[in-house]
Amino acid sequence: MTGSRTAKRRFFFFEKKTQKTFGILVLCVGLLSALTAKADELHIPVIMPLSGGAAFLGISGVDVLKVLESTVNEEGGINGKTLKLDFIDDQSSPQVSVQLTRDAILTKPPVILGSALVAMCNATAPLLANGPVDYCLSPAVHPVPGSYMYSSDTSTLDLLAAGLAYLRGKGLTRIAAISSSDASGQDFQNNMSVLLARPENAGFQFVENVRFNMTDVSVSAQLERVTSGKPQALFVWTTGSPVGTVFKSLAQSGLDVPVFTANITLVQLQQYASFLPKNLMITSPLFPPHEGLQQYDPRVEAAQQAFYAALNKAKLPIDAMAAHVWDPGRIVVAALRALGPDVTAPKLRAYLAAQTDFAGVSGIYNFEKVPQRGLDQSSTLVVRWDGATESWVVITKPGGAPL
Repeated sequence: MTGSRTAKRRFFFFEKKTQKTFGILVLCVGLLSALTAKADELHIPVIMPLSGGAAFLGISGVDVLKVLESTVNEEGGINGKTLKLDFIDDQSSPQVSVQLTRDAILTKPPVILGSALVAMCNATAPLLANGPVDYCLSPAVHPVPGSYMYSSDTSTLDLLAAGLAYLRGKGLTRIAAISSSDASGQDFQNNMSVLLARPENAGFQFVENVRFNMTDVSVSAQLERVTSGKPQALFVWTTGSPVGTVFKSLAQSGLDVPVFTANITLVQLQQYASFLPKNLMITSPLFPPHEGLQQYDPRVEAAQQAFYAALNKAKLPIDAMAAHVWDPGRIVVAALRALGPDVTAPKLRAYLAAQTDFAGVSGIYNFEKVPQRGLDQSSTLVVRWDGATESWVVITKPGGAPL
């Protein structure tokens, strides 16, 4: 696994170029691909962070999308055409992602996949006024209803709502939070403000709410403030390596309460094993393996078993990033099979918006009920990370109520 990831990083040799040179290079490659694509191939641009701070997300997402691509082609492709996902590196930069999206739009694809972070998706959203459909592979973006942008899995708002539902059920009302100063952290702040204003959450006391910079090497000072508030639970909300910074400082602080986070990968959990919180709770869509629960729609169970089998065969981790890319890929493939590979962006958008019963690994998607996303809080869980067995332990019913 490590070797293949290193090889992928080396493959994207152009990451050290200037943004101008990089944009011109990708534009030429994209146009050349569009001009030379075989008649029996369907190319879909996939813009992902394959270098820079979010590369851990982008690379793992690409690994899973390659499995999906192979699976789709083994099933016969898209109405006889071979699916070709064209992976392009946005360097974890909103500016580069904007340039790459502009370049991709010139090739007139009906759909683009990516990027994997809210900052990149928010930056590219204004470019999509006339299409194509862009399926952002981050749950933290909140697209305008009726727009050409879609967002993967349950929203960060609903993930947080599930965490609060679990705490309500356990009678834990004193909560604190530490979040980063980037777009992901701001998304957390906005969502928490909305949730704590709801009547069902009136009993919570937000005893401390601290922020930190993504470049901080320690957050000990912020955690001293958190500890002084005597919280019964802590929300840690950030993306990438900064979550490790928080966990390391947390281990040194002596604060021992349930810690809630989301969108953390298996690779990160293994990397931080020596200083993970003892009681690490992860708010999640429905994808984690869950022996014995038997409470999901049978079609969701079937989709999950196929998902688990495909990733196990490829020896890839079953984690949040895998779920974030798998269902969007499956949804897009189903739409292209129904409409034909030459469908226009407006027709593809209209088709997706009308879907009310798509069974994915994260739940039953209903885009009429939840525009641009298809899932709500009923498709969320809280799982506890078991470091000894390196597995997810489901501790709630769908929606967040404790089992």
